[in-house]
Amino acid sequence: MSVSGFDAVPKGGLLLVGLGRRHELEGLAAVAARLAAAEGVALRELAGAGDPDAGLAALGADATGAAAGPWLAALPLDPGLPLERGGSWAEALGAWRQPCLLVLRGEQMDTGLPAAGAALLERWRVPLAGLVQVGGDWEPALRRRDGLPWLGWLPDTDEERGEAAEEAGAAMAALRQVLRGRWRVLQAA
Repeated sequence: MSVSGFDAVPKGGLLLVGLGRRHELEGLAAVAARLAAAEGVALRELAGAGDPDAGLAALGADATGAAAGPWLAALPLDPGLPLERGGSWAEALGAWRQPCLLVLRGEQMDTGLPAAGAALLERWRVPLAGLVQVGGDWEPALRRRDGLPWLGWLPDTDEERGEAAEEAGAAMAALRQVLRGRWRVLQAA
């Protein structure tokens, strides 16, 4: 991996967010781990999901000094859920200008969740790197037609064999290239 030019890993952090109930978001941490490993960046854990300000401050504090560098983390709950103190994670993410990647499961593609999630994040001015579909059938023509900033698709797991492993590797390579470009754009904004 080159550390200069177009292939360089962007600086800062990217928070992966998903939509749904807590048990539906359990796979988000595994997606963050896969992307972090593929990019060669740190995987961070978000502490205190009940308090966005404390959680985001901790992620920012972890990103200073010797631990500074690009990182990925996963939000273990839906950013649109109301918090006990009022507001939501989406509101805090916008206030902190925390770049996010919206991850959707294949079974969510026949719902309005991709558009609703993108609209929620846009409403709170969250810097959105784009959307990624995990699992299910990837239908690029439909994704282009919906007008959302899709970055690509990943199969449910990297641990496929044979032809499926080649497809998974190609999907990850394509996603990495597009994600790096979007991440850079967010840094410049």
